[in-house]
Parts: sequence; C-alpha cells; structure tokens
Amino acid sequence: MTIKNLALALGAAVVLGGSASADQPVLSVYTYDSFASEWGPGPAIERGFEATCGCDLEFVGIDSSIGAFNRLRLEGATSKADVLLGLDVNLAGDARESGLFAPHGVALEGLNTPVVWDDDTFAPFDWGHFAFVYDTRRTAEPPRSFEDLLAAPKSLKIAIQDPRSSTPGLGLIMWVRAVYGDRAPDIWRQLRPKILTVTKGWWDSYSLFLEGEADMVLSYTTSPAYHAVVDGETFIKAAGFAEGHYLQMELAAVTAASDDPDLARAFIAYLTGAEAQSAIPTTNWMFPVSPDAELPEAFGTLVKPDKTLAFDVAEAKANRKAWIEEWLAVMGE
Repeated sequence: MTIKNLALALGAAVVLGGSASADQPVLSVYTYDSFASEWGPGPAIERGFEATCGCDLEFVGIDSSIGAFNRLRLEGATSKADVLLGLDVNLAGDARESGLFAPHGVALEGLNTPVVWDDDTFAPFDWGHFAFVYDTRRTAEPPRSFEDLLAAPKSLKIAIQDPRSSTPGLGLIMWVRAVYGDRAPDIWRQLRPKILTVTKGWWDSYSLFLEGEADMVLSYTTSPAYHAVVDGETFIKAAGFAEGHYLQMELAAVTAASDDPDLARAFIAYLTGAEAQSAIPTTNWMFPVSPDAELPEAFGTLVKPDKTLAFDVAEAKANRKAWIEEWLAVMGE
C-alpha cells in the first residue's frame, strides 16, 4: 500500500458492512469515506465491535466529514444513521444547535486529548495538529513560523484546501485567526501569491504535493508517520511553527433519529476503548484518545508543537462563517 491507494477511496460513497441475519440489528454509521475504506480503521473496528455486539455494523462512507454532517442535516428525522463519526470540533456548535444528536452516555475522564474535553453529546476518538508538510529533497530549509512563510520567496508554492468542504481547510482559517486575530485578512493577502491552488479536499492537494507541483501542503504533523511506516521513507516532514499549531479533534455522536440508541452508545464506548483505538495510529494516521493504545516508533519522531491552538466550541460557531467569508473576499480579489 502507498498513500496513492488511499485516493481510490475518495471518489465515491463507500458502504462497509457484513451480511446481517434477520434477527441481527443493523447499526448504521455515517463517516468520511477514507475511514470506511479497506485501508482505513473501519474494517478492524467493524470486526471488533461485531464480535461483541451481536449486530451488523454498517459504515456509510461519504466524501468528507463535512459532507456526512450535511447529509444528516438534509435527512433530518428520517435519517437511517445511528452514529455520525468524524465531526470536526469546529463544527460541534452547529451540530449541537441542529438538534440531530442525543447524549452518548460514555465516560470521557482519562482520555488522552491535548485540551480538556467534557461533553455529553460529542465524544472524541482521535486528534492531531495541522501543519505544512514538505519534502526535504526539494525544500531543505522550510519556514519555521508563519512569519517565515510570509517572508519566503514568491516561488515557494503551497497547496491548501477549501474551508467550505474540507476540515483541514477550515482548520487553516482557524489557525490564522488564532495567531493573528483581526489581522487575518491582511495575512491572507500576503499568503495569496504563494498559494498554488485551493482544492476541494485533502487528497487533491496532497497528490499535487507528492507529484512535485507544490512545495508544501496543508496536512497534519502525523503525515510523515505514514510515509515512514508504510513507505519506509523519511524525507517527508512537517514544519514546526513557532506560533503553535491548531488542533483538530474528531468527534462521534449518537443521532437523535437512531432506532437503537443503546447500541449506538455501546459503539461509541467501544470506539473510545483501547481495542478500537489501537487501529487509529496506523490506519487513520492520527493520535488515539485512549492512553492504552500503543503508538508506532515513527510517532516519536514527529513535530511536537510547543503550543496547541484551539477556539472553544462557542467561539468557533459564532465566527466560523464570517471568517470564511473574509477569506473568500481576499481570495476573490
């Protein structure tokens, strides 16, 4: 497997599940398609949970976590989904306001997260920090801060994602805001000449980077671990930024429309437990939330941000649309 294999899962919806017998309940989980793909955590988690639940676990893969949430919003009370998995923490406020979710009933004390998270509706299952990833063979001296990136030659080109359709793209909006506050529009004007392209999703921009079209790409501090573990390559690195790195936590929630909320809650309990969490580092390439999940050696070589940046749920909800609009205004100039 190479990282290009992952792209095969990103073109269409994926339904992952076994054959249910007539007396088995079916648990339907909406998620992003790379999670549900044969290279993602889905298959291992499906096998593990089905061994304990006497049910058929069905992952419904959609093009992105934002797309999965939007599909659930469109379906509303008629949705067949029991669980939404992969919700970005920056969308948790909108998700709560939607009224589409019910309490998960899972104890979150003791989970390994960079910020304290105590929420009765949205349970974290993995986390990571956004970063600009580069190839040491092409970029020997990468920027070590946003200020370095702004001062870099115009020939340095970065690929980023659209915040309306991509959680890393939304994370970059939040990252710039967390560092620069109201100066964000001016920062975007300075960055704009260095932006090679804005893609709909992560894979589109990451593939451009791998093909040598972009010098750096917006991704995660954990991306180099994939290349080290799967490809045996150590020339892909994440640039550590002096200002700190913005956090992404991915959340799971029981839907209010679920026909079997007890089973849905049992799934979230399993998802945050050590067995399911052991699949996260080398299939979803993020940090697990269970302190008992083992990490591969390559995770010890990753950039460790000196500062974790994150807006609380209420602030992200109150400002997300306005901050995206100011980004769009600059990009359209």
